[in-house]
Amino acid sequence: MTREPQILACSGVLYPPEGFTHVGVQIWQAMRLAEVPRPRVCLIATATGDAREQIDGWYGLVPKLGDAELSHLQLFTQPNVKDVRAHLLSQDVVFVSGGSVVNLLAVWRAHRLEEILRECWEAGVVLAGQSAGSLCWHLGGVTDSFGDQLDPVHDCLGFLPFSNGVHDDLGDQPRRDTYRRLVGDGTLPPGYATEDGVALHYVGTRLHEALSVLPDRNAWFVERDGDGTGRETAVPARRWVP
Repeated sequence: MTREPQILACSGVLYPPEGFTHVGVQIWQAMRLAEVPRPRVCLIATATGDAREQIDGWYGLVPKLGDAELSHLQLFTQPNVKDVRAHLLSQDVVFVSGGSVVNLLAVWRAHRLEEILRECWEAGVVLAGQSAGSLCWHLGGVTDSFGDQLDPVHDCLGFLPFSNGVHDDLGDQPRRDTYRRLVGDGTLPPGYATEDGVALHYVGTRLHEALSVLPDRNAWFVERDGDGTGRETAVPARRWVP
């Protein structure tokens, strides 16, 4: 039976706390959402330019998280699988790495991956990813793809009718304030932001719940307030680790 469309949009853990032992658990979460004993899981690392260390690390890390049939889709310098559409539609989970969301979108569109991934999503393949792999499914968000400064990106895939903020932590993380400012002034539409280690689990286009690999973390719904600022509402995250 076909599964409902699902997306797991994650902020990875940029600065792991002392004693952190849950590297890769957001991949495990996506694998569990597929609800099959031995999921077929494909990495797409376009956002890193198909960096060899990213791909090699995938094959070293994921077997520690559970039994799975692993593959990757490489687009540089040409696809590494003969039929990209057939390969992705045969997966239970597609996991997208972090990196440059702007470069990711450009390369995907050149290869018509946008259409294929929508077909996968509608067919019940779990779409997941961290950072750029979270932003890409939404309408837009905040990116450092153009340089060290933070800029809005507007032309993401739009499978989900929200903007997205990642690495939305208090302290010296400037993405938090930038995202609220851009939603507040109307540059970005309302949407959801995630602190490090938090993922947004969407069923269809509705947020089902927020999940975390760290304790006491939140997602946030951010919308435009009447005075042109971003108004936030906490969405507490359920901790879900092996």
